[in-house]
Amino acid sequence: MLFRSPAVPTVVKVGDMAPDFTLQGTDGKTHKLSEYRGKETVVLAWFPKAFTQGCTIECKSLAENGDKIKKYQVTYFMASVDPLEDNVKFAKATSVTLGQGANQQVVEKKEADFPMLSDPTKETAKAYGVLNEQRGFANRWTFYIDKAGKVAAIDTTVRPASSAEDMLTKLTELKVGMR
Repeated sequence: MLFRSPAVPTVVKVGDMAPDFTLQGTDGKTHKLSEYRGKETVVLAWFPKAFTQGCTIECKSLAENGDKIKKYQVTYFMASVDPLEDNVKFAKATSVTLGQGANQQVVEKKEADFPMLSDPTKETAKAYGVLNEQRGFANRWTFYIDKAGKVAAIDTTVRPASSAEDMLTKLTELKVGMR
């Protein structure tokens, strides 16, 4: 049976205050959304599972275009319900082997130059409405949180290969300032 996720979050909507979070990052720091309030925009890009095809492609897109994204007054993260150890390995991986047998391929990628957050308790994923309960992982949705801490936009149709370009377009649309 195929499980379909809802087209839009049922918990958090554009204009709502973004649920605060305190999550461990692959950079060894604990990141709290409240620490960014009043300072800069935060982008929280949820992904289903480390070392899978779409997530590898999305991470590659963001890592290869980090210099462009960092020109904006923004802090951005990828986040999943994976254990921190898995995300640390995934963030540092420079190649990922996908598929098996004749379908096996190696995807080369840069090390992530941004923190990846881990939510192994799934509490933050539930608060954002991204947790796919049937499958046990987060939907691939990206939340744009303005300086005031409100959800400015939600992308529920993230395209992994162009995720960085799409993020840059959305940051421009939202009139996020440049550094």
